[in-house]
Amino acid sequence: MKIYKKVLLSIVIFTFVACTSSPYTNRSQLIMVSPSQEMQLGYNAEQQLLRKSNINHNRALNERVRRVGTNIARVANQPNYRWKFHVVNGKQINAFCLPGGKIFVYTGLLNLVDNDSQLATVMAHEVAHAIARHGAERMSMMQLGQIGKQLATKAAGPKYTNAINQIYGIGANYGLFLPYSRTFEYEADEIGLYLMSKAGYDPRQSVAFWQKMMQASRSMRKPPEFASTHPSDINRIRRLQALIPRALKYYR
Repeated sequence: MKIYKKVLLSIVIFTFVACTSSPYTNRSQLIMVSPSQEMQLGYNAEQQLLRKSNINHNRALNERVRRVGTNIARVANQPNYRWKFHVVNGKQINAFCLPGGKIFVYTGLLNLVDNDSQLATVMAHEVAHAIARHGAERMSMMQLGQIGKQLATKAAGPKYTNAINQIYGIGANYGLFLPYSRTFEYEADEIGLYLMSKAGYDPRQSVAFWQKMMQASRSMRKPPEFASTHPSDINRIRRLQALIPRALKYYR
């Protein structure tokens, strides 16, 4: 019984001290990773990627990404973040953000965008991931998931460990991690829409960008949305279209 009490007490304490809400959307979050831990994790991962990745050093490309990213980071109003923007050589039409505001953009994506507002769609989405602390939230969910698995294993006994591991893997993936990952993507889309508008970029270009993304990925075999970390392109477009009137209120 002692282990149950300790684990349950830990969950209660974590829940009490770690509740916060995401900016703009006010979605309730449970984050058990401190901002300083998050910053350090992001910095360590950034340094590893800089050593391993094929970093692009073209001055014009880097200046464009840095300028758009900096404009958006400025309206995000996170003075404690040490924003960094990197361009990576690669055909991938992709960008990603590490905890604490370390953003990487592939040249494949830069070749797709037609204007700065379309690039701002991507940069604002990644900045939104950072200020909403999605990386820290994901890590916290994994920590809680491990606590739950330990409780279940202890209650069922050692002979059921393998079965619990299998059930936990499937259940946590489809019932928790994938749905929340899609939630993070939708939320980053929404927050990003407001940020790009506040920074002076046309939010209507977000729809044009995702239409181009949908066209570029037609030849790719994608899993159904319920089995994916990301929403379908068409659902993203519909959601953005519904949010644009609200985003235009921020647009100057």
